[in-house]
Amino acid sequence: HTHTHTEPHNTRTHMASPAAVYFAGSIRGGREDAALYQVIVQHLKQKYVVLTEHVASDELTQRGEASLSEVEIHDRDMAWLRQSNIIVAEVTQPSLGVGYEIGRAVELRKPIICLFRPSSGRSLSAMIGGATNEHNFSVVEYTTAEELLPRLDGLITKALAL
Repeated sequence: HTHTHTEPHNTRTHMASPAAVYFAGSIRGGREDAALYQVIVQHLKQKYVVLTEHVASDELTQRGEASLSEVEIHDRDMAWLRQSNIIVAEVTQPSLGVGYEIGRAVELRKPIICLFRPSSGRSLSAMIGGATNEHNFSVVEYTTAEELLPRLDGLITKALAL
């Protein structure tokens, strides 16, 4: 009689490594929201691997990372962007770098969640606000971190499932 070989159960699904999040926030464009980035990154780190946690660092000023050349920063950040499972971008403080990262992430077909506070009195760029027809791209408006963070986990879970 024929012996049927049974595959061992895949245990990887039960111990899947946490998703990698690319958090984007303004550095040279202005550090006004640095404390907020910190709160968001600390929250994300409870469940996910945050590749760019330096964006939230106290030590990081508007001058950026002095120890690295601009080419090194770009190449490292692009490697992290490719490695990430999802991009979470705080877009209230306008930043060319964040806009560029979002554009590259769209090209890479990564899920993208943009966070924006209308209460800032700023207007969101139409290139971000109008990109919601792109693959897995959303703009989430919020007022405070306390109100945002409970919603964020659900939004990330949903985006990663698409």
